[in-house]
Amino acid sequence: MASWTSGYVADIGYTFGFYRELTPSLLSFVALVRGQQGPDAAGPLTYCELGCGQGFSMNLLAAANPHARFYATDFNPSQIAGARQLAAEAGLSNVFFSDTSFADFASQPDLPDQFDVISLHGIYSWISEENRKAIVDFIARKLKVGGLVYVSYNCLPGWSAAAPMRQLMYMHTRTGGGPTAPRLESALAFVEKVMQSEAAFFKVNPGMKERFERVKGQNRNYLAHEYLNDDWNLLYHSDVAGEMSAAKLSFLGSAALLDQVDAINLTTEQQQLMVETTDPLMRETLRDFMINQQFRRDVFVKGAVPLSARRAQETWLDQRFALSVLASDIEMKVKGARGEATLQEDVYSPVLKAFADGPKSVRELFNSDKTIADLGWARIQQALAILVGAGHLHPSLPARNEGARIKSTKAFNLAVCQRARDSADLQFLASPVTGGGVQLARFPQLFLLALAEGKKQSDDWAEFAWKVISDQGQRILKEGKALETPEENVAELKVQATTFGEKQLPLLRQLQVV
Repeated sequence: MASWTSGYVADIGYTFGFYRELTPSLLSFVALVRGQQGPDAAGPLTYCELGCGQGFSMNLLAAANPHARFYATDFNPSQIAGARQLAAEAGLSNVFFSDTSFADFASQPDLPDQFDVISLHGIYSWISEENRKAIVDFIARKLKVGGLVYVSYNCLPGWSAAAPMRQLMYMHTRTGGGPTAPRLESALAFVEKVMQSEAAFFKVNPGMKERFERVKGQNRNYLAHEYLNDDWNLLYHSDVAGEMSAAKLSFLGSAALLDQVDAINLTTEQQQLMVETTDPLMRETLRDFMINQQFRRDVFVKGAVPLSARRAQETWLDQRFALSVLASDIEMKVKGARGEATLQEDVYSPVLKAFADGPKSVRELFNSDKTIADLGWARIQQALAILVGAGHLHPSLPARNEGARIKSTKAFNLAVCQRARDSADLQFLASPVTGGGVQLARFPQLFLLALAEGKKQSDDWAEFAWKVISDQGQRILKEGKALETPEENVAELKVQATTFGEKQLPLLRQLQVV
């Protein structure tokens, strides 16, 4: 077994998450914010994900971007089989999954010669140096000039204090055999005993107690893959940048756009130190020390192409955006390393109001309200970048060809909602507007199924959802307790259905999810 797992957890599947940073339109926007030419997210894109896990992100992106082709590999054949099954249920013909190793994947005969985007989410820190070299070799051979690489990883210095706790968990799971799940629970209990024994490590690192409490409450599939693999490497940004340079890549920026906003992350003195630091690698390392960064979301480029001032402005003007949440639910605050910062009401309120009635380009934004035009170019650019970084706004695809995207996402979303009859594993639907995902829990997905069957009233949606879960002997958990009677369950579902109809459904319609 170890010969193919290479010490990676294989008997517990990874989570079925969707990771926003993988979205082509967002990655292209990261390049635009940095004044660089990025791949055309609306063009005939070729996209590869290395270490795709359950493949849910790739399936969703393939549905939302039928004009692009997606290729993905993961070492776990069970996960690839599941990914292919969902692709078949959704009728996707533009996504291809493989269980080939990183070293062999480049030699697959059905791969494109080169890719516009190669992504690695939650894989780089959890594999051996040999596999990291295989990935860099793949990138060197398969990434187009001008192409982007997205890579996320656990980094230093932010993980310095918690690394010993992880080692304790990992070592304990290695003291006995058997399935991973019970060994994980035993390791958590053991760490708690060590902590209660007043071990000096936990005394001099009091923050570890609060961190451990958060760990105990996390998804067990996630914890197994985060903490229990044989390979678990904490990397400085300079380490990753050095490895990527072997494939002729240079650092472009962070896909976590708020990390790059100095005003909400750095003190005045820290900002001055950043100004005085001219070496790019040293600047990123210094920033990580300033904010105690523990997880990076880096974007690299093979051959940076700076945009001229004229082309940059035209690209910005053509860029379309859509709200990810209702404008009325957005607080005029944003979180950075230094805590919460208040957004300027006179800048952000008119911008959010303009997007409240639907997606629009920056050109349309300027034409929608003289108040916005009077704000000036620089402030609008900064506001849009911050709203995207905060998750309130999403870069979107052009309106052209939206019909084909709607057809593709409709089939995918129906397949996902049908699975909500049986489980809550899949928590995202695809948007033909953004080319990305929209988070939606199990019960709202069941409400959408009811709506698709012609049930117009929220009470009917609740009754539909109740029949689905009651037929399986399931009950709703509220405040940690199961609701026992049918009347209690239906009443709670009616409350949720009403809120869904008032809050989520209008946004889903704007994003063409429904």
